[in-house]
Order: sequence, then structure tokens, then C-alpha cells
Amino acid sequence: QHYYITNNLSLRTTITMAMICSLSNEVPEEPVISLTSKHIFEKRLLEKYISENGTDPINGEPLSDEQIVPINTSPVQRPRPPTATSIPAILKILQDEWDACMLHSYTLRQQLQMTRQELSYALYQHDAACRVIARQDKEVTAAREALATLKPQAALAAQQPAAPAPAPVHVAAPAEPARPEPMEVETQLVPIGLSDEVLQQLQQTHVKLTSLRKKRGKEMPEGLPTAQQLKHYTQTSSHPGLHSASLPGILCLDLLPNTKRTVTGGADRNIVVFDKENEKIVCTLKGHTKKVTNVVAHPNEKTIISASPDSHVRIWDIGEETCKHTLRIHDGPVTGLSLHPTGDYMLSCSADQHWGFSDIEHGKLLCKVADQSVSHGLTCCQFHPDGLIFGTGTSDSLVKIWDFKEQKSAANFPGHSGPISAIAFSENGYYLATSADDEVVKLWDLRKLRNFKTISLDDKYTVRGLTFDNSGHYLAVAGPDVRVYQISKQCDLVVTWDAHTQDSTDVRFGPDVNYVASVSNDRTLKFYAAN
Repeated sequence: QHYYITNNLSLRTTITMAMICSLSNEVPEEPVISLTSKHIFEKRLLEKYISENGTDPINGEPLSDEQIVPINTSPVQRPRPPTATSIPAILKILQDEWDACMLHSYTLRQQLQMTRQELSYALYQHDAACRVIARQDKEVTAAREALATLKPQAALAAQQPAAPAPAPVHVAAPAEPARPEPMEVETQLVPIGLSDEVLQQLQQTHVKLTSLRKKRGKEMPEGLPTAQQLKHYTQTSSHPGLHSASLPGILCLDLLPNTKRTVTGGADRNIVVFDKENEKIVCTLKGHTKKVTNVVAHPNEKTIISASPDSHVRIWDIGEETCKHTLRIHDGPVTGLSLHPTGDYMLSCSADQHWGFSDIEHGKLLCKVADQSVSHGLTCCQFHPDGLIFGTGTSDSLVKIWDFKEQKSAANFPGHSGPISAIAFSENGYYLATSADDEVVKLWDLRKLRNFKTISLDDKYTVRGLTFDNSGHYLAVAGPDVRVYQISKQCDLVVTWDAHTQDSTDVRFGPDVNYVASVSNDRTLKFYAAN
């Protein structure tokens, strides 16, 4: 504030009074004045007070940013500290700053030297690994050439038994490189084909399940909760300690039928079997080298099937807590798993554009098929409840229905945008639910091959999982929350649970919908049921 005084000599003298902030009682660096209370404040303090309260801090009247006026003043020169009031003290401060700079420079040079050493060591390891890989490739090539040479020689020896002597001469030289174990593993994964017995078993299962489904009809089964009852389901328990906290996130879920146990796969590369009734971990299965993205529980045996982006499918025995078979079916990340209704076979799909059909008991690949009509990887797959058709989703937003016996595409369901994130067949076999990165869930009528309902979700709602209950009356959706829809002409939303602190990744219905289970990136397994 300036006051101008004019004396008799017409001299103008400026008297500057000290300005003190009414909030901090200190000299403000950016002084402003309030037009309502006429008090002076520090600009940043007053703006923060206005944003929180919207009033003047002195008289409590409404105040906005437009009602504060900045004051033009000379920059405030803060006094020197007492330790800097003499030349020796200033020299001491400068010397301390110089010492600190030198120490910091020395530390940086040390860190640079260590980083150079680590980089040199990493480059050496990379070069050694490349050499090992090249040597292994050379040995594999030599072994394949030896095998190709052995086959015609064996056939010739069988036709001319009187002259077997040349065979050892040709085989002896390449015999050593033909011994490595990887060659045996690769031959085991070559598709052995679908026998007539397998096709007959699949056909009999199809006829049996179709007949049972027609007997059940469309009526709601006894004991299934109504939509009004399902609305009152609330969270009954939460279990956060199943998977490692260092790599948080549970990515997939399945329920062991006829038990109260759940199977979860996590970002920590582990599979956990959890007893819901006793609230304890039954076993933890380890073996995958990357996160576990799919788990399937066998309905009648103590068997679990898991898949991972490490390109492996593993078949586990829960009783012995061991891996019975490790299958390298695909050349890329395994993105989907589905168990055939017989319980003897499984379907897998991968980003390498192939789907494979395998024997669970013997760990054998029966057939492997690529979709030649697209150039994008597969993102998910599931068998139809009758077992003779199945669905796949692709990264280019296309849903395909396959005829398993013909191993050809039977129908295409376009309409989504973005990679297909989940597909699910209803247990009655009539409907298919699909989702992608387009904030909708589409319901398809398999009898008419058309989309009969599109459920619009919230903005930026990413669907991570879809599942029908055993009756086909309810559809659960996992995403930023967990929600359940009633399958009807309107497909009304029944209930929504937002108990997870991060996105839900998978959801399952308990028997007769007596409870619902969900998992999430927040590392928790939650159960919802009636109180």
C-alpha cells in the first residue's frame, strides 16, 4: 500500500508499509487483496482456501477467484540467515556446497561404472545364450536329418533282410545328435488324428445330452432363486491371501463340482485350490513360468487343467499335487481352455491362430487346426454343452462357430469391435453370450443364428468374464463390477456388486445359484449369497 504525501516544497514521498498475509502472518511472495474483506493474502493460500470453502476467510462471505486482485510490489528480499552475515561464514557455506557437489559427482561416477559393468555382463550373457541356441538348432537339424535317413533305411532293411549290414553304417554316424530329449517331446505333440472310436464317443454323448436337455425344458428348476431373491444376495466372505502380494492379481476362476472348493489362477504363476467351507487353502500348484490365465476343473475327477502365455497346457492331479502332463500344443500364448462334456478331452486355443483337441488321460494331441480365413490370433474358446460344436473369438472382433467333426467353420457372428474378450454358451444350448472391448454384451440365438439382444454397459466398461448358470436363466458379467442379468426378452439387470477395489477378472455361479464367486486384480476371492 502506498501513500503519497505532498509537502510545501511539492516533493512527493512514498511511504511503503509492510504487507502481512492475514492467513500466515508472513510477508507474501505474491500478494493479493480480497474485494469482499479488503484484506491481503498470499495468493496460493487464498486460492486453496477458496477451492475448499468458497468463502472469504475473514468475514465468511462468498468469494471466487475473480474477486481477488493481485498487488504489484517489488520482489521480497528475505534477510540472510545469521550464519551468513560475515565473510568467513559465507566462505564456509561455499566450501560445504563445493564438497557436496564433489561427493555427488563421485557417486554418479561410481554408479556409471557399475552400470557399465552390468551392461557388459548382460551383453556377454546374451552372446553366450545366442551361441547356445545356435548350437542347439544345429543339433536339432542334424537329428532330423538323421531321422529322415533312418526311415528309408529301415524300410529297405525290412524288404531285403539278407543285406542288413549297410544299415548300421548309415545310422552310426548321426546316432549321437539324435538322442536329445527335446526331439522325443516334439514327436509326442504331433497330432495323431481322430479315431472312429473317439468320434463315436462324441456322437453318443451329443445324443444323450440333447435328449436330457429336451426333457428339462425351459421351466425354471426347483430350488433356483428368483430374480427378487437374487437381488438380496450380498457379500458373505472375502479372502485376500490366496496368491502372492508381490505379483498381485487373480486372473481366472473355476469351481470343483460336487465340492465346496474353488480353483484360481494368478499373476504369480500359481494355481490355488481353496476350501470355501473350511476357509483354507487345500494346495498350491506351481509349474508355469508365466501368469496363469485359464483354469478348468474336471467334473468327476481330481483333475485341473491350466493354461498360460508360456505356451504350455498343464494337467494336474489334486490328490497327489503333481503335474501329470505338460503339453506344448501351441507356438504362442494359450488364450483359452474348455473341457468337452465327456470329460475325456479338452479344447485349447492360442494366439498362433490354431485350436487343438487333446486327450486328457494320456496327454496326447489328437488334432490341431488353423483358421486359414483370418490372419489374427484366437482369444477365447468354449465347447457347446452338446459337444459337437464350439465357439472361438479372435483378436479382430469376430466370433466363429465350428463344426468339430468337419473341423470347419459353420457360422460367423460379426458385430463387435475390438478383440473378443469372452464367450459363454448357455446350459440349455440355445444361446451364446459374447463380449469385446466395445462396452456391450451380445446374446445370439443359435437356432436362428442371429443377435437377439445387445446389452449396453457403462462407459469404459471392459468385460473380463462371462458365465451362465446351470439352468441358463442367469448371466453373470465380470468387469469393473460384478453384475447378473436375467435371460429373457428384456434381459433385465438383477443385481450389481462392487465389492472389489479393482476390476473383476472372472465369475462363477455355485450349484443352483446358491452363491456366486468372483475374483479380481485386487488379489481377493469373494463370495455372494443370501444372508
